[in-house]
Amino acid sequence: MINNEKYNELIKYIKGLGKVVLAFSGGVDSTFLLRVAKEALGDNVKAVTIMSPYIPKWEIVEAKELAKKLGVQHEIIEAPIIDSIKFNPEDRCYLCKTAVFGMILAVAKDQDYNYVIDGTNFDDISDYRPGLKALKELEIKSPLLECKVTKAEIRAFSKELGLNTWDISQHTHVF
Repeated sequence: MINNEKYNELIKYIKGLGKVVLAFSGGVDSTFLLRVAKEALGDNVKAVTIMSPYIPKWEIVEAKELAKKLGVQHEIIEAPIIDSIKFNPEDRCYLCKTAVFGMILAVAKDQDYNYVIDGTNFDDISDYRPGLKALKELEIKSPLLECKVTKAEIRAFSKELGLNTWDISQHTHVF
């Protein structure tokens, strides 16, 4: 356990959500958030990963291994390429996030979870992220953003927690 004011605030925020489904890619942010959610909620957290033709297979394998290592229930949803993004429209990020998070929300609703959370962090709001509009419309909770946790802090906390995702060079890709 980390003794840090911001970390403790994050734990408290997540505890207040009760029972959550985390949109889990297996990347730096979502792995850290999954670890913290497990600490805060125990078995009241579930990871959901989207498997689609545009996501490399090794990322799915890695997400599966990370969820297992953290002792968290994990579900993989197979999703085709969404018709509305096939021809690469300008608003593809918004359309894709709306569709993908709609699928994750359905899992949460069907299995009696209170919220869907994602790994959007405080630094993400300074980037151009059209998908954030979809998250807001769907009422997805972003604990790292809400608690103003930056990418540098996520990496530092992840290192302290022993998560190999803190450093991209530590990833082992399975092809």
